[in-house]
Amino acid sequence: MVAAYVRVSSRTQDDAMQRAAITRAAGARGDEIGVWYAESRSARTLARPELDRLRGDARAGHLRRLYLFRLDRLTRSGIRDTLEVVDELRRHGVEIRTVSDGFDLDGPAAEVVLAVMAWASKMERLAINERISAARDRMEREGRGWGRPRRLDDATIERARAMRAEGRTLRELAVALKVPRATVGRALLGTTGEAGSDPRE
Repeated sequence: MVAAYVRVSSRTQDDAMQRAAITRAAGARGDEIGVWYAESRSARTLARPELDRLRGDARAGHLRRLYLFRLDRLTRSGIRDTLEVVDELRRHGVEIRTVSDGFDLDGPAAEVVLAVMAWASKMERLAINERISAARDRMEREGRGWGRPRRLDDATIERARAMRAEGRTLRELAVALKVPRATVGRALLGTTGEAGSDPRE
């Protein structure tokens, strides 16, 4: 069976570009993707459900060829992890094809290329983490919050508190303020200490 593995780092990202590129590359070789393994997970660890399923299917002898958009979609946690997964797939007869890396994983210099690509991928991930950390530190020094902006401003929270004091349920508040009940509940917990409030109300 011919398969493909696609991965994005978060649920806000889309794997459509990877799928399209893989479908074109596979079609050019006369292959049709029989199964897609897709997940929205960081590649910092090998403990990923779809990767586990892929490796299990390879061990069971179900896979003949695997397409990747790039090698770093499989793993970005270093040379050891990359070689571990690639070697395991190869031992079970899986031919690996990457669409955008521009090198042959079956060539005589494959091991060297794999090691260099795995190292470069890990370095890129570490650099990204450092930039994120620096940006967080800078925003905190400037007195700005880190993360998503609040859904409810102070005036709206005060309005919610007043409505709650009138006996309105969280569901009624959510409808009136046009936000999810959970958002209202968190806002009230942060300002009134209503730890016993039931978010289903």
